[in-house]
Amino acid sequence: MKKKPWQKYVLVAAGVAMLSALSISEYVDHRTLQDHSRIFPTKPITLVVPYAAGGGTDITARALAKAAEKHLGQPIIVVNRTGGGGSVGLMEGAEAQADGYTVTYLVAELTTLPHLGLLPLTYERFKPLLQTNMDPSAITVRADAPWTTAEAFLEDAGAHPGKLKMGNAGTGSIWHLAAAMLEQKSGVRFTHIPYEGAGPAVSALMSGFVDAVPVSPAEVKKYVDEGKLRILAIQADTISEAFPKVPTLQQATGLRVHFIGTWRGLAVPKDTPDEVAQTLTDALIKGTKDEEFREEMRKHGLGLRVQDAEAFAQQLKESHDTFARLIPELGLSRK
Repeated sequence: MKKKPWQKYVLVAAGVAMLSALSISEYVDHRTLQDHSRIFPTKPITLVVPYAAGGGTDITARALAKAAEKHLGQPIIVVNRTGGGGSVGLMEGAEAQADGYTVTYLVAELTTLPHLGLLPLTYERFKPLLQTNMDPSAITVRADAPWTTAEAFLEDAGAHPGKLKMGNAGTGSIWHLAAAMLEQKSGVRFTHIPYEGAGPAVSALMSGFVDAVPVSPAEVKKYVDEGKLRILAIQADTISEAFPKVPTLQQATGLRVHFIGTWRGLAVPKDTPDEVAQTLTDALIKGTKDEEFREEMRKHGLGLRVQDAEAFAQQLKESHDTFARLIPELGLSRK
């Protein structure tokens, strides 16, 4: 049936109205996002830590959260998401809504686990905010252990392959790789026992479930100071500022081992608006300058190394590329 002229005008008007409504809706959505970025934050921030409480990552996160929230105007709530050697927390952080209200404490495992097939994402899923610190591996035993030097420890391990149990922060963790590198360089063999973070690994050492752990100096400083644990050597090119009397592995054994250890930094999902990311970065950088935060880092022997987003992004790429080469060399094949 032929449409009457007035019906055509009605249809055209309806179409124009619909297009206008869509344009207005898109404009409102865009303005809403802009307004959100300008007034951010309006509610507490969640800081995801991929390891258990008590370890170096958790200690750093809680100290920085306390210092930075004063400059952000909202609380920063630390949430420990353990499992999978760090993969559970890292995945939760990467898949969070990109609105700035979920920040993740990135750890070196972000650049090791993907090469082992234990994490289905890489650093490229995150937008870096800043790096906070870097720590070497400290080969640690109980104070009443029969080994007082790294050389004696490795001699025992060499004479009894697989006898000594080496705890770590999870399969594929940086501390697992530190032990694997020690095996490769010295020709010994350990039995590797994974835990959900360095804190639980140190607890296992204290309880006698493992013979040694390679962890950051921060994770054992309290117990070393109390005379309960002993650091045999540092896996780095230079001695640790926290323990200047502890030799490097090369000084202690003659083995040439370069730095292996962890770094830590903060990031948000990659699609987070730049304005939101910058607001977070500004508050966090101010937090790293807070004297209470720095004192907490010194107290626990944590190595302070603050780098901006650009430098941290470069650190992530270099670490990812390094472990892509190193992991096959250590005989840890992709699963």
